[in-house]
Amino acid sequence: MKKFLNLSQKLLEKGLIPDPLIRMGIRGLLREKLEEEKKVLNKLGEKRKYDLIEQLKNSPIAVNTQDANQQHYELPTEFFQLIMGSNMKYSCGYWKDGVNDFNQSEADMLQLTLERSEIQNGQSILELGCGWGSLTLFMAEHFPENKIVAVSNSRTQKQFIDSQACQRGLKNIRVITADMNTFFIDEKFDRIVSVEMFEHMRNYSQLLKKLSEFIKEDGKLFIHIFTHREFAYLYDEKDESDWIAKYFFTGGIMPSDDLLLSFQDDFEIEEQWQVNGKHYQRTSEAWLSNMDKNKNKIIPILTKTYGENQCKKWWMYWRVFFMSCAELWGYKNGTEWIVSHYRFRKRIS
Repeated sequence: MKKFLNLSQKLLEKGLIPDPLIRMGIRGLLREKLEEEKKVLNKLGEKRKYDLIEQLKNSPIAVNTQDANQQHYELPTEFFQLIMGSNMKYSCGYWKDGVNDFNQSEADMLQLTLERSEIQNGQSILELGCGWGSLTLFMAEHFPENKIVAVSNSRTQKQFIDSQACQRGLKNIRVITADMNTFFIDEKFDRIVSVEMFEHMRNYSQLLKKLSEFIKEDGKLFIHIFTHREFAYLYDEKDESDWIAKYFFTGGIMPSDDLLLSFQDDFEIEEQWQVNGKHYQRTSEAWLSNMDKNKNKIIPILTKTYGENQCKKWWMYWRVFFMSCAELWGYKNGTEWIVSHYRFRKRIS
């Protein structure tokens, strides 16, 4: 099997495997993953979940932060501008019935986030894992009286947000570059929001304890993460089939929909929602489509980033990454892997 995987990867890197076969292989790996998780659950029962929770509690807040940073966020911003929509949202969109416009799907998810976070004008907001500022800039424009602090682990993302805020005349944004292991701020906020950052974290217990120190007594925490409806597992590179873990998601975790509910010492759940995975499938397909449409502009960026002899390989790697995301969230019509929203309130002792 290892020789087969090595051969397949070499053919893939040369662009010799057609997309339908790649997607078939991805779906096969997803079936294997589900079967593996079911076997472990049947053998260990609730002990599996308890063991993972204990493992997380004994971990740093985040691991492999530099690897994750280099794998995604230190690529030139121009690469992502050619792939993402006009809001530069590197996370799941929300595709309402009849909506086929990528930019609109980004805006609709941003609006849904504001509603579910119960964000209003005049509040102080801390956004963790702000990406290229899609939510921060959206909040700043819609609520000009809000004071927003955005935190990213990437210097290029900070530079982009600062430039966008300047161009748009927004003066209510402050961007901080920080590692969540060491992040501290001597302020208290009305709202803390985080979109697709918790999947890069490990010790939720310590992280939530830390966040409880940055929020007002009547403050609320909104978290948007991708999840599996039942299983939680780590992205660890065990063999050649753990391709995503090796190249795109080192140190990451796939939480289960209920995993965060086991960490309520400092916050208590107020409301929870599930978003069908088809929304993320369509988002991933839009990224892939934009990548293919802009190939002539993207190839020089990849050449500059990875070197001429690695350019073709990374062209294929990024395409397969987006295909993998699309197949994952589209699996069983979007009912296996989903997106979960949570609104927590601070627990008053």
